[in-house]
Amino acid sequence: MLTPFQQISFFANIANWIEKHNRPCFYKKHFDIECPGCGFQRSVIELLQGNIVESIKLYPALIPLILTFLVLLIHIKFRLKNGALIIKILFITSVILIVTNFIYKLIV
Repeated sequence: MLTPFQQISFFANIANWIEKHNRPCFYKKHFDIECPGCGFQRSVIELLQGNIVESIKLYPALIPLILTFLVLLIHIKFRLKNGALIIKILFITSVILIVTNFIYKLIV
């Protein structure tokens, strides 16, 4: 079992690795507009560093996407009674957040 310090260090190492290997967005580089996925990598880095509010500001759909993936894995393993419905709701929520965030970035 990892100590709390080791856990923090582990997430910090992952965040540092992602920062070093962060790729620029092809869409933004060539078309000068942000794509629906812009901000995802930076949001993951902020979340790994414990900056939840900043992570949500950068990419609001990250946490619902993580929850969708976790519920999907749990549903596959344990066959939850309402698992499929929960996954659909989380997926729809994620898509709505992604599209809304994309439109907002285009306007602002």
